[in-house]
Order: sequence, then C-alpha cells, then structure tokens
Amino acid sequence: MDEEKLIHDWLVQNLKKRLSREYKEIKDNLEGNNHEINGVFPDLILGNHGMVLAALEVETETSIGPDAAKRWKSIIDSGTKLFLMIPGHKVKDVTSLLWENAIADKASIGTYEISIRMP
Repeated sequence: MDEEKLIHDWLVQNLKKRLSREYKEIKDNLEGNNHEINGVFPDLILGNHGMVLAALEVETETSIGPDAAKRWKSIIDSGTKLFLMIPGHKVKDVTSLLWENAIADKASIGTYEISIRMP
C-alpha cells in the first residue's frame, strides 16, 4: 500500500470517528464506491435523520488538480455542502482551483500536517 493511500484512509477513518458526534449517519467509500452524490463517490457522506447534509473529501499531495475540482463541483452542484481536508501547504493551490470553478464560496477547507520530530 502506498504511503499516500495509507495517510488518506487513516484520515478518513479518524474524521469519521470524530464527526460521529455531530452527524449520526455517516457513510464512507473506503471499501469501494458504495455511496454516491451526483455521480461522485466522496470519502464521507454526512447526514442526520435521513438527510444528506454534507460531503467530505480528503485530498493528498497528488490528488489535488483539475480532476479533483470537477468532482468537487459535481458534489456542490447537487446542493450538498462540501468539506475539503487538504495538506496545509496546498491551501493556495486548492483556493485557486475553487475560484477557477466558481465554487470557492460553497466549499470549506480544513488542513492537516504530518510532522515527525526526532530528538
């Protein structure tokens, strides 16, 4: 398993657990494409009382680009709020993609960093 996939899957699982306090119905697509929004299979679909409230996508170094922006736009075009979790140093790149696709006002960005400190 490559390192980016390992980090991606760990973050999705961690966020699913963390968000379970706010959202009672969380579906993930870690084991395959089982749950979709407008033809896209986001990492997490967040809901309560049978209603989809938001989708969450975890992006890695190499997954950020025009293809990712098309997926994000498709989710947003369905009327679903989008949360993006991205590497901290990619905020500028992602913000540019969001503006280019006219969805900057409809997506929320969260960041993550992996830091290893040795003595």
